[in-house]
Amino acid sequence: MYSQLGGTFPAPLFLFLAGVSFALVTEKLWARNLPPAPIARATIRRGAEIFALGLLFRLQEYVIAWGWAPLSDLLRVDILNTIGLSMMLMGLLCWIVLSIAGGKHARSALVLGSAGTALTISMLTPLMWTTWRPRWLPWPLESYLDGVHNLGTPQAWLFPIFPWAGFAFAGLAAGFVLQSQPARRREALTFFGMGVAGLGLLAAGRWLDAQPRHLYAGYDYWHTSPNFFLVRVGMVLVILTASYAWCRWGAGQWGFSALVQLGQASLLVYWIHFEFVYGRASILPKHSVNIWTASIGLLVIFLAMLSLAILRKRFKGHGAEILAWFRSPLRAS
Repeated sequence: MYSQLGGTFPAPLFLFLAGVSFALVTEKLWARNLPPAPIARATIRRGAEIFALGLLFRLQEYVIAWGWAPLSDLLRVDILNTIGLSMMLMGLLCWIVLSIAGGKHARSALVLGSAGTALTISMLTPLMWTTWRPRWLPWPLESYLDGVHNLGTPQAWLFPIFPWAGFAFAGLAAGFVLQSQPARRREALTFFGMGVAGLGLLAAGRWLDAQPRHLYAGYDYWHTSPNFFLVRVGMVLVILTASYAWCRWGAGQWGFSALVQLGQASLLVYWIHFEFVYGRASILPKHSVNIWTASIGLLVIFLAMLSLAILRKRFKGHGAEILAWFRSPLRAS
């Protein structure tokens, strides 16, 4: 059970952090006293850019796998696509909330609206995957709602809006809480409060799952259950608290933090690591290694991506100098 839980965890964490980052960006624009419409335009445009990168990533993977990848892979709903769509939806929600509930109640409305949207998405997921499936849509569009792809039934290995966008909205709510004045004055207490809330959500999800009766006729804990959604959001909040403690009182104070380095280059790391973990350039044979070999592979890819993040930070903004260095032998000859 724990290996299955861990295997499904990177995507919720990625989406949750995208929501937190979205809240930080919206907060900066909001602090400039911009009206809701320009804030929405800026944030929705950024979401569209990420969505376009997701489509470009699918094109890259198709070209690399030329000859054996089906053409339908170009339309597969991957995590970057869902992050981009989630950002556009979060921009729409913030525009609506700020247009209706301005002034001193705006933050509370943003937190409640974001958390409520996350809960609504998780509650609708079992229905969207079964009785409420939008079968009348072409499969490339339906796949963004329930992950059906071209296979006739929703696929658990894809990342449709239901349930995955719910994690982004949960992160959005957490981000607005962290940017509030009470949270800034009591930063450590706020983070530990989130950790306690995470433990509460985790316990609630486990308790609800153990009940003899369930709300939905078709109960699929690992793929569509709101109870599993609560468990994963709870775990993300606990990890958020642990990361804060690590950076404030732990090894993050030594002058170097792997968490910070990887976070600053998250998109590049995701883009590059994919081919070495899942693609033709995989550093390990697929479906044929034991736990120890897989652990060594995990360590190798972690150190490689950390080195990539360090190099990216070291040479960022020095493109002209690097290009000049490569051209200098040509001039000398």
